[in-house]
Amino acid sequence: MGTATNNLSPVSKLGLGVVGILQVAFASLAFWDLAHRDTRDVVGSKSVWVPVILVNWIGPASYFLFGIRR
Repeated sequence: MGTATNNLSPVSKLGLGVVGILQVAFASLAFWDLAHRDTRDVVGSKSVWVPVILVNWIGPASYFLFGIRR
């Protein structure tokens, strides 16, 4: 029995790979920003944002939209 990706075209596999890389890059950027940002500039506790950022797409977007004091 094969995996679900065996049924995808090469272009679809490439697209999934690109989306996966972008997702990891987005989360990495959020983690980098969280680590380097002063605690006073973060809404809530930094330790609360770590598991939030791990939620695919929604976590990093939430951090950048709602977790940084402007």
